[in-house]
Amino acid sequence: MLDLLSNEVWMTGGIIFLLIICSGILSGSETALTATSRARMNTLESEGVRAARWVNYLLERKEQLISAILLCNNLVNILASVLATNLFLKLVGENGLIYATLVMTAIVVIFAEVLPKTYAILTPDDTALRVSGLLRVIMWLLTPFSKLLQAISRFTLRLAGFREENAGNFLAPHEEIRSAIDLHHREGGVIKQDRDMLGGILDLAQITVGEVMVHRKHMLMFDADQPSAKIVQNILDSPYTRIPLWRDDQDNIIGVVHAKDMWRAAAQSKEEINLDDVMSPPWFIPETTPLSEQLAAFRKRKAHFALVVDEYGTLMGLVTMEDILEEIVGHIHDEHDEPESGVKRLSEGGIEVAGSMSVRDLNRDMGWNLPDDEATTIAGLVIHEARAIPEVGQIFDFHGFRFRVIARQRNQILSLRILPTSHKQKTQG
Repeated sequence: MLDLLSNEVWMTGGIIFLLIICSGILSGSETALTATSRARMNTLESEGVRAARWVNYLLERKEQLISAILLCNNLVNILASVLATNLFLKLVGENGLIYATLVMTAIVVIFAEVLPKTYAILTPDDTALRVSGLLRVIMWLLTPFSKLLQAISRFTLRLAGFREENAGNFLAPHEEIRSAIDLHHREGGVIKQDRDMLGGILDLAQITVGEVMVHRKHMLMFDADQPSAKIVQNILDSPYTRIPLWRDDQDNIIGVVHAKDMWRAAAQSKEEINLDDVMSPPWFIPETTPLSEQLAAFRKRKAHFALVVDEYGTLMGLVTMEDILEEIVGHIHDEHDEPESGVKRLSEGGIEVAGSMSVRDLNRDMGWNLPDDEATTIAGLVIHEARAIPEVGQIFDFHGFRFRVIARQRNQILSLRILPTSHKQKTQG
């Protein structure tokens, strides 16, 4: 009798042990499939990794997969608990129910939940690849039961007032990517320069050419009615590659001359150059064009230069391929660019910047988050908040910073000093 009981104990214990292992594998698999990187799986699938293809197959059917895992896992845990209860009742009598509850709770929590899920969280991609084949078989075997459970769940949710059209991600895809980039930057996986470049790419659809264009007051353009020789000399002496020409009025741009074409014409002709032969038609674009669309248009037309106009057709400025690329990689300087002061750090704290510096560039350089919805430049931001043209020496506090006007020319703010108010309070304290 004792031998029979001993054999039963060992057999039942072995079955419970195997069931706990199965439960742990299922629990870890659920966590791994939830936390795995879809981007890495797509990359591995493109490289021909079969397990990655299975992982993507499972993730595309996540609701059915979760139903199958939970169904199988609960069946395993319940069966293990029933066997353990029956075993303890035979060993210690009526108190076996209490012992079985305590022992199985500890075993299931530690070895079937915490331990496998912790491992899966630490190695989600590798774990998902290892279990993908097994889960594919389980999901296929339990498909009828999984679909029944899904139908019951959806019916219950509809009774509770939930509608599937209300489901979805809270963040748009590009915002999810931005959040992932910021997270990796905080963890040290992405350096600031790379984060700024990736963020710049994501921002192209939200920024218009009017925000990055060279304003018309800074444009170099020549009167086409001047003597041809003077125009040729001015263009050849210019540090720029493409020069607009106007006639009668500066809003009346009649063409754009490329310096290379002018050099070629000057070298081939000893007579007066006909500007019509070297000019290309001007390309006008609205100031509300998103940078992503303009970049695509530049590439399609194989052009690098466009003139920007407002809704009334008035010339506002110009934009180049380089202006758009600078929104991604930061300022691009060459041997012809005039040196810019940029951000000047002050010994007493804070910085000094030119009023014409863009809010986006300042945010990128300093890691700040000043709003750029209502104004493109720092001077424009101060004027917008002040609701007036500030005088030299005036101080304004907004958005967590103190702005002091240092220099002004007519109605234009030339430079400002900016100090975070938190730094000011700390200094005074």
